[in-house]
Amino acid sequence: MDITIGSFDICKPTCNDVASPPKGAVVTIQNSVSPTAINSSEATLGRHLARRLVQIGVNDVFSVPGDFNLTLLDHLIAEPGLNLIGCCNELNAGYAADGYARSRGVGACVVTFTVGGLSVLNAIAGAYSENLPLICIVGGPNSNDCGTNRILHHTIGLPDFSQELRCFQTVTCYQAVVNNLEDAHELIDTAISTALKESKPVYISISCNLPAIPHPTFSLDPVPFSLSPKLSNKMGLEAAVEATAEFLNKAVKPVLVGGPKLRVAKACEAFVELADASGYALAVMPSAKGLVPEQHPHFIGTYWGAVSTAFCAEIVESADAYLFAGPIFNDYSSVGYSLLLKREKAIIVQPDRVVIANGPSFGCVLMKDFLRELARRLKHNNTAYENYHRIFVPEGHPLKAAPKEPLRVNVLFQHIQKMLSSETAVIAETGDSWFNCQKLKLPRGCGYEFQMQYGSIGWSVGATLGYAQAVPEKRVIACIGDGSFQVTAQDVSTMLRCGQKTIIFLINNGGYTIEVEIHDGPYNVIKNWNYTGLVDAIHNGEGKCWTAKVFCEEELIEAIETATGAKKDCLCFIEVIVHKDDTSKELLEWGSRVSAANSRPPNPQ
Repeated sequence: MDITIGSFDICKPTCNDVASPPKGAVVTIQNSVSPTAINSSEATLGRHLARRLVQIGVNDVFSVPGDFNLTLLDHLIAEPGLNLIGCCNELNAGYAADGYARSRGVGACVVTFTVGGLSVLNAIAGAYSENLPLICIVGGPNSNDCGTNRILHHTIGLPDFSQELRCFQTVTCYQAVVNNLEDAHELIDTAISTALKESKPVYISISCNLPAIPHPTFSLDPVPFSLSPKLSNKMGLEAAVEATAEFLNKAVKPVLVGGPKLRVAKACEAFVELADASGYALAVMPSAKGLVPEQHPHFIGTYWGAVSTAFCAEIVESADAYLFAGPIFNDYSSVGYSLLLKREKAIIVQPDRVVIANGPSFGCVLMKDFLRELARRLKHNNTAYENYHRIFVPEGHPLKAAPKEPLRVNVLFQHIQKMLSSETAVIAETGDSWFNCQKLKLPRGCGYEFQMQYGSIGWSVGATLGYAQAVPEKRVIACIGDGSFQVTAQDVSTMLRCGQKTIIFLINNGGYTIEVEIHDGPYNVIKNWNYTGLVDAIHNGEGKCWTAKVFCEEELIEAIETATGAKKDCLCFIEVIVHKDDTSKELLEWGSRVSAANSRPPNPQ
């Protein structure tokens, strides 16, 4: 299934609304009409940037005003297709652009020089780790101050203005410093097109005195980009497919495992086509949840080593061959480097490379092309799935709670499961929600997002804001721990200003539970807040908001009925009080293994 985003045709995963970033997408000019001439007084840098953002599918820009970006913000506001959303801080503006990009395929934020840029930097790094095209725009110093010996405010007191640029160089794929109008058009267009081609964030700094000045290079409406697709080396593709087919066709019980880079490779559909053709058992890595339809007849769950969903790890690790498409094997996804996998059994398919066991490696081979060609060469083999089917035992249910018994986390997620549909999306915060949300069974069309590679606590508040703004037709269900919420809580305010109808489950267990299971100490206990009281204060009678605090299952059921019934058009905030030691069994296992990996002694010198 394909969707059109702005001027771009983007591959969309079959199971939900998470758009693949437009790496290598073919972008066609929408019509053959000559570009419209612009009144010379309106042919400004600010207008050009605004038009470019709308063209690529950005209709909402997340911002924090500062004196260096105010004139630029005026021009963004003036663009009819663009909605400027003011956030409470730059970090959340960046997180919101991240969430927006996960749904729309690209996002954007605007901050001010250095104090704003360094504040948003953490969010940009997270987007880089997740391969999200994000346009980070910074209002820079007056062009007359560049290269002088002057000291400016919002800096560290040195006449060198390059500190911010140097910080962004490692977390963006392109940096444009626009301090004169002669090359502004070229720099802006190169930055935006590079973000789309590389599926990574870019940095654009624009001197504060330039956005409103007319210039001849902006005298026509910008022509939509036409980005050439990347192509596979045909000989390399054929050799890789032939070698892989020979390897897999010899196997007795091969399996397929999808990884998070399926998204950036735009290979979600091709991966499913391979599963259909081969009959292999089909699993996903935790960070790929939501990229593959869980209704697939051969789907066996999440492969996450010792904390996999029931019976999945046994099938994957006992296979005599496994194809991993787009994996990331880090200490978290490998549960402290404890996966029971063998290189000689593995085919590793990355977005542009295939590595076969301990044998050959093939470069310049695009994943999507490779998977589609491989599907034509594999013999049907459903042995691994049949083995799974034989040993599978349906999951049990949490113990029935006694009347007014304190609420347990497993009971909470049993009820969240019932809320899911094609009209919802789940945002899982870093922490125990990773593990509890991983066990949710996603209906077809249900969105799902979390940030596993970077794992920045507090990400979900801003990401929920951005994701919900990108797909207002869906109701976002955010599962956030109390410790994470304290980092970024302010932008619940922005959700209310935007009229969003998200349901936030605030899981109050008194601290950083995921850290407790890795290494406990008094630093993992936080000051308890009256979270519903805080959100009521933020609401302050403006906008639609409803809050509830629940202690038992009966109160939870009533709160969910209200949130999905009488208050379905409101932002609903449900604070769930649970015991500080109430965690998923997966977190207990994962935490002990990650702890062991973290505490390895130095190698002998």
